[in-house]
Formats: sequence, C-alpha cells, structure tokens
Amino acid sequence: MQNKIAALVVALALAGCSSPPSMQSKAPLKDGDPAVPSNYKSWPAMLTNVQRPDAKQVRDLYIAPASSKVKAGDAFPHGTIMVMENYAAKAAPDGTLETGADGKLVRGDLVRIFVMEKEKGAGREVPEALRNGEWVYAAYLPDGKKAEDNLTTCRGCHLPLANKDFVQRYDEYFATRGTP
Repeated sequence: MQNKIAALVVALALAGCSSPPSMQSKAPLKDGDPAVPSNYKSWPAMLTNVQRPDAKQVRDLYIAPASSKVKAGDAFPHGTIMVMENYAAKAAPDGTLETGADGKLVRGDLVRIFVMEKEKGAGREVPEALRNGEWVYAAYLPDGKKAEDNLTTCRGCHLPLANKDFVQRYDEYFATRGTP
C-alpha cells in the first residue's frame, strides 16, 4: 500500500511539472485581440454622454471594476480593460446636429464599440514609435463582428498621452469620479 501511495505522490509531482494548456503562457495580446466583455455595461462608467460634435458622435466609456480604484496620477494595472461605445449624433434633414433641451447632442444609433486592454507584453508587434505602453485596441460593429478599422488611428490619438498612461480623458475621468 505504501508503494502505491509513494507512486501516486511521484506521479502527482511529475504532473505538476507540466502545466495544463490553460496554465501555459500565452502569446501577448496584439491589436484586434481584445474581446468585448459581455458584462461591460454593468461596470463603472468612466464617462457618459461625451459630446463629440466634431466627430458627430456621443460616447459612453466603461472601465473594469478592479481598475476603477486607481488613484489619479497612477498608471492603470495590467488587466485593465476599457470599453467605449460610439453613437451617431442624430442629424436634422438639413444635416445640422440635433440637440436636446439641455443643449447636448441627441444620441442616435450605436456605430462602434472599441476595446482598450492593458496586458504585460501586449503590443510587441507594433513599431516602437507607435507603441502605447502595453495597451492594445480592437473595434467592433454593433452586431458584435470585428470592424475593419485601422487601429493605428487609435494609437495615434493615444500616443501623445504617455504621461496619462495613454488614456484619453484621463484628467476628466478623475475629476468627475472623485475619490474611490
């Protein structure tokens, strides 16, 4: 009986040396890899009803709950995911953008969902001059299919924000959020 127990202990120890597939290291995320989290609408809102008349859009931004505790001035941790919904601003027949009684653009149809994810080693395939730290991006259509957007555009807009961890509206988020 002791030999069987000893053999079992050795077998278990050896099995622990080779990680199961789910435990093995995976390749770092690349642009286009981040998925739209199914529950992101239940996450804390970073900002809502962001007015972008220049882009004819209204935007809502969400942040993964654990990352919403970051203090102003700190970088977001690996594992942070941010989601941005872009809605078309409603236009009148003459092409002017409609505004509500509050003077803000009227939200129309959802046109894109963007995902921004930070992971250790992510974005290695991106040329050094375009890297946004370890952030990668993905774009989706309202039906959940991947959009064929050029994600270099995302990188170009975020690139000047190195001192804000490459996050657009970083200051506005912390000013409106207050202390967690």
